[in-house]
Amino acid sequence: MPARSLPLEPDARLRGRPIVWLLATRPAFLVVTLIAVLLGLALTAHEGAALRPWAALATLVFALVAHAGANIINDYHDRDTDGLNRDRLYPFTGGSRFIQNEVLTARETAWLGYGALATVVPAGLALTLTSGPLLVPIGLAGLLLGWAYSAPPLRLAGRGLGEVVITAAWLLVIVGTHYVQLGRLSPVPAFVGLPYALLVAAILYVNQFPDARADAAAGKRTLVVRLGAARAAHGLPLLGLCAAGWHLGLMAAGAIPFATGAALLPLLALVPASAQLKRHASDPARLRPAITGTLAATVGYGAVLTLTLWIDA
Repeated sequence: MPARSLPLEPDARLRGRPIVWLLATRPAFLVVTLIAVLLGLALTAHEGAALRPWAALATLVFALVAHAGANIINDYHDRDTDGLNRDRLYPFTGGSRFIQNEVLTARETAWLGYGALATVVPAGLALTLTSGPLLVPIGLAGLLLGWAYSAPPLRLAGRGLGEVVITAAWLLVIVGTHYVQLGRLSPVPAFVGLPYALLVAAILYVNQFPDARADAAAGKRTLVVRLGAARAAHGLPLLGLCAAGWHLGLMAAGAIPFATGAALLPLLALVPASAQLKRHASDPARLRPAITGTLAATVGYGAVLTLTLWIDA
């Protein structure tokens, strides 16, 4: 069934309503950034440092706004590709549909997305005064990645580098949150945060399968387009194994407590998700279980890891 026939898609009747500005950010996906910030805070507490609540709240707000802005400019720069997409599985793939369904114009979308990113700059500079000067390059690197992911001339997602960008961006969220609290850089949040960042990249990866035909038609050479659906289907379990293996290595090295092994349990959702992906890699209409399973594994892993670190602290 084409995704356009689904009643969930926004339509022009929403135009002019204040809720549009929130819905355009794809708020359901912002949970991965919420967890990344909480993970950075949990690592800070686990090291025995006292948290600075207002700095933590500011970090969370700015990280969410940056993610929201990146989502919106992705809709703007992918508007032609999304317009070609007949295999999308809304709301997971194919963009927000706000431009295509005439809820927002392309110009309004661009102003909203770039406006959100612009507000993060002065706010981040103000936060630098209470944390440290290295927050500037951390924040600018995050904004650059959010822009370069979909905006020309780089358009890194269309060059097969989307997963690298996503992994790096969410590592920066965890590292930046930790830095704001302690005022110094540490390798700990990067090492501990890597499995979660890889799983966030896995969400992007599995979402590329329903979009592959439209991406190929628009000249976007994502990993799924480059490899072909059948071969690319092996990438999801590989990402899951890398995340789980790295986590086990951290436990063996004593970098994280044994109790964090509970965070590996949600990764079991990747087993049926990977099986579904391999079975239906070329049949977008049947990929919803693979996508939801990957989301559940990622959110579950991040939430349990964060909780166990808090408890141990």
